[in-house]
Amino acid sequence: MENFSEWYSEILERAEIYDVRYPIKGCGVYLPYGFKIRRYTFDILRRLLEERGHEEVLFPLLIPEDLLAKEGEHIKGFEDEVFWVTHGGKKPLEVKLALRPTSETSIYYMMKLWIKVHKDLPIKLFQVVNTFRYETKHTRPLIRLREIMTFKEAHTAHATMEDAENQVKEAIEIYKEFFHELGIPVIVSRRPEWDKFPGAEYTVAFDTIFPDGRAIQIGTVHNLGQNFSKTFDLEFETLEGGKDYVYQTCYGISDRAIASIIAIHGDEKGLILPPNVAPIQVVIVPLLFKGKREIVENKATELYNLLKETGIRVKIDDRDIRPGRKFNDWELRGVPVRIEVGPKDVENKMVTIYRRDTGEKYQIKEEEVKDEILNLLERIKDNLRERAKERMEKYITLVDYTEDAPIEEVGNRVKEILKEKKGIALIPYSESIYNEDFEEKIEASILGTTEYNGEKYIAVGRTY
Repeated sequence: MENFSEWYSEILERAEIYDVRYPIKGCGVYLPYGFKIRRYTFDILRRLLEERGHEEVLFPLLIPEDLLAKEGEHIKGFEDEVFWVTHGGKKPLEVKLALRPTSETSIYYMMKLWIKVHKDLPIKLFQVVNTFRYETKHTRPLIRLREIMTFKEAHTAHATMEDAENQVKEAIEIYKEFFHELGIPVIVSRRPEWDKFPGAEYTVAFDTIFPDGRAIQIGTVHNLGQNFSKTFDLEFETLEGGKDYVYQTCYGISDRAIASIIAIHGDEKGLILPPNVAPIQVVIVPLLFKGKREIVENKATELYNLLKETGIRVKIDDRDIRPGRKFNDWELRGVPVRIEVGPKDVENKMVTIYRRDTGEKYQIKEEEVKDEILNLLERIKDNLRERAKERMEKYITLVDYTEDAPIEEVGNRVKEILKEKKGIALIPYSESIYNEDFEEKIEASILGTTEYNGEKYIAVGRTY
């Protein structure tokens, strides 16, 4: 895609996903169609979390300054990004209130009230909320925002370090399954020390690659150890009768999941939505002709009822406009399947099927519609996943070098790759280049260490 940025902005507007005209930089409005994509996407994540014992909660948006400041290392990572409420009406507040940049401090304050003994553990909570960061870089809709409209954050507390480590592994598996469901290929890496979450022992991140060749972080998992629990006095009585601080993890996913669906699967015609997140999975377009209008409309209604009873999200487009315009509208909006019904189709007991992902059009018998559509929606989901994976593989380059090669030589090779091919360069792991100095030399970001085909690499790329 030659001009991804322009395409992306145009699609958000024309497909009526997100309106950027709200009069605050970095803030926008989810429109009804976009909001449904968001809802179906995060319903998948809710299901995956709840299947593994997480419970959904909702915490206040406002955090007192003294509470936020309690975890010094954590807030230091956000201090330049916090929005502050300083007045209630015209009256100055005695304690400033922060609009949550993230919720560790507010959630852990309450956890102290809930955790007394080992039987109270584990605690596995999550919420889907808005968060605020005073983003000073170039804002981008659903990618880099001042109000993050959708932030799923999970917070867990455990009795042992081993339990926390197992929770990190579970969180990684949940996220892998989530992105698999969305057909979004990812690289999972352990972030370098200088780029981990403030207050964490370590951070594991999920990155994908957009059509412009830039990497984007779309999910993170953090092992917090006892860093927060000691600050917030999250102490409990152990099974043996002693005292210990809980071990914690947290992990988050934001609106970038929606941006990734749009970016990874779309084409020059518009969106291509995975069926499981598409607001409309099948659109039925009656092809109306004088004298045969009624039989076509009746057949369209019959098909609509059949698919709706099957649980498919289906719509009849009965607008009084030309069929070609209807086709373009639904292709723009990424509806996975279109059914066309004309007089000849009705006479021959056939229907015409169009696949948005491949552009293929074919006919089937009426009695095959239900089974074919159910099967086709799965085939489309699988095809989008495989196609996206193949595209990302083309953006991954292995960098060959010997251990005694000068660092400048390796750096120049990486810069050349990122300029020509873009994407992510994978460098065989070496401590000599796993540092911030090398990051400056290549004028790109070290994403962290990752495994690729069974080998350990340093992943680097230009990022959002």
